[in-house]
Order: sequence, then C-alpha cells, then structure tokens
Amino acid sequence: MLLASNHLASLDTVIIPTSAARPVQFLIKSSYFTGSGVLGRAKRWFFTSIGGVPVYRATGRAARAALDAGSSILRAGSVFAVFPEGTRSRDGKLHEGHGGAAWMARDTGAAVVPVGLIGTGAAKPLSHLLPGRPRLEVHFGEPLDLADLEGVPDGRARREITERMMAAIARLSGQERSGGVNATSRD
Repeated sequence: MLLASNHLASLDTVIIPTSAARPVQFLIKSSYFTGSGVLGRAKRWFFTSIGGVPVYRATGRAARAALDAGSSILRAGSVFAVFPEGTRSRDGKLHEGHGGAAWMARDTGAAVVPVGLIGTGAAKPLSHLLPGRPRLEVHFGEPLDLADLEGVPDGRARREITERMMAAIARLSGQERSGGVNATSRD
C-alpha cells in the first residue's frame, strides 16, 4: 500500500506512522542520517528505527534510487508513504505533485491511499501541553480506483494518477491548491 500525503511540517513523518494501523516506511532527506554528535546519532537512530529511507535530492540518479527503494518496499508487501509535493509547503497551500509516487504505484501495482494532514504546520514542540493547542488530524482516504488506466500509456497514466492523488489529498486536507510546484527547500 502506498500512502500519498500532503506535507506541512517535519512532524508529518512521525504523525503518519503513529496514526497508521500498519508499520509505515517513507523517504526522509539524507541529512537526517548523516549528522554528527549526539543529536546526529539520535536523529539517525530515530529515523532508521521508524523505517526511514534516505533520499538524496541532488541528482536524478539519487532520486531514482529512492524510488527503486520505495518500489522494493511495496513489492515486499509493506506500507510506504510519500509526500508527492516533494517538500514541505511553506504557504499552507497544496502544491502540484511530482510523478514519483505515480511511478511507484504503476511499477508495483500497489494500492494508492491518499492521506490528508491538518494542523501539523501550526504545531510547535511541546505545544500539546499548552491550552489552545492546534488540533492535529490525520484523514486516510479510500484507495484510488485506477482500473480505468490499464492499457493507458505510462506517461499519461502517471500524470492522471498524480492528479487523482492530489485532488483526493486536497479533499481530505481542505487545502487550497496552488496550481504550481512547491519551491525547493533545504529541509
């Protein structure tokens, strides 16, 4: 099963696995696995222990390796989560999805389940202890029906899968769609 979610905060990589009924693995930026000192070791241990798969954003070859790792996880029958926007939304809008999630879905035949996160962008460390804290919500949608895309050329099918994912995520999260791709960031 492939979970495709919006991405509002670093917290999202913790909220999804702790809310899902099954263990979830997902892509995490590689710098979380390479830090030094006590904090670097703690991050590396934590993200490895929750099934994080490092992704190197610098090259197309590295991105392909991340997609291949995700496909391997899906073929093994595990749950894999992705953020099709590629990085966190800085403006709270839902940006256009990249095609990697659709590529994995098409490559493996995995069921695609949209996920809508609400409130994670407003949460701050330890804010759950304060009055008036933001309400965090995780909405798992129904698996997308992709049966009508059998026999459709790959490129067109991937674009349609991506659009269906993003439309479903928008419905679940209540986010306005930006109409453009998310600006890259260093986090």
